[in-house]
Amino acid sequence: MKILFADSLPESHLGRVRAAGHECLLMPELTAEDLPDHVAGVDVLTVRSTRVTQAAIEASDRLSMIIRAGAGTNTIDKTAAADRGIYVCNVPGRNAIAVAELAMGLLLAVDRRIPDNVADLRSGEWNKSEYSRAAGLYGRTVGVIGLGSIGLAFAERAKAFGMTVLGIRKPGRSPAAESRIRSVGIRLVDDLETLLPRADVVSLHVPAGDSTRHMVDAGFLAAMKDGSILINTSRGEVVDESALLAELDSGRLRAGLDVYESEPATGRAEFDSPLASHPSVVGTHHIGASTAQAQSAIADGVIELIGAYERGEIIDCVNMETLPAGSATVTVRHFNRVGVLARVLQVLREEKLNVEQMENHIFAGSTAAAATLEVVGTVPDDLTERLDSLPEVIASSINARADR
Repeated sequence: MKILFADSLPESHLGRVRAAGHECLLMPELTAEDLPDHVAGVDVLTVRSTRVTQAAIEASDRLSMIIRAGAGTNTIDKTAAADRGIYVCNVPGRNAIAVAELAMGLLLAVDRRIPDNVADLRSGEWNKSEYSRAAGLYGRTVGVIGLGSIGLAFAERAKAFGMTVLGIRKPGRSPAAESRIRSVGIRLVDDLETLLPRADVVSLHVPAGDSTRHMVDAGFLAAMKDGSILINTSRGEVVDESALLAELDSGRLRAGLDVYESEPATGRAEFDSPLASHPSVVGTHHIGASTAQAQSAIADGVIELIGAYERGEIIDCVNMETLPAGSATVTVRHFNRVGVLARVLQVLREEKLNVEQMENHIFAGSTAAAATLEVVGTVPDDLTERLDSLPEVIASSINARADR
């Protein structure tokens, strides 16, 4: 395969991709505007911060997978990719440790006013009487909004500092996540209205999206305790910056921020941000995942995605239907022989049943297999009879959904 890396990847990891027989194009200088001119002939596109627009997707001729070397995929036009049958996959959780470390660093820096300490010392001023006043972290309460891999990693570190950790109860969490929540000792509450007034620190670890845009608004901030600290290492658009500025100006809150709603898209640029320059803010340059450890882990994840795709496996795909797409599920148990599924598909075609999803699993010994097909259309009463009459079909069944 021809793989275009539109952002940097460690040379050692590139060597592993080349050793697998793939052609690698390393072009970390590409911008969103440049990308459409370089995707022709490319099978897999890997990006980190470079935006992948509809124009880039439409300019491709062989592109079948886009890999986001990180967790968030808001910089990729997933709808345009889905319309062209292009997988969009990510590497979730690999940068969790790095982001959690920075969130703890920001919290310590805000609480102990470390940047101001450093600035005064560098300017020749000794002011121990001013900087001796700090609340400290031990015994205080932190509310973690978003208990994914990053939120849990942050919670573990906060707990190690002797903090009480609050999270929000959420139905449908995986058993592994629930087990980790219990092992960390996170206390779950029902909602934000319960959490915010109890927290001395609120740390945000949620993805960007319609449901989280400006989640931290005037009402959210007003519910926080006087003198509390907001930490945001997730996405800038999660916070209504004008509302946060008003609270900072009032002196009620302080903040540690790694992300901003209108931050530059390039590595170096002028950045005139009233929020980033506010005296009650300790800010960094969206560097949460920018450690050697995190980048190596992410690169390992990218290579795993490429290797799985080469084997015909799709993992961590974010633009596939997750629910059954058809009006009925057709299950066909058959002997594992040439042409069986072709005959099954021909019958479905004759009945004007469109196959939306399909899986075929081979049983141990490779004698038999079972195909599951999600179909859309009117299922005739005699469909199982027709399928069962096919050579090499063992038996078939149909499960129609009343809601389709």
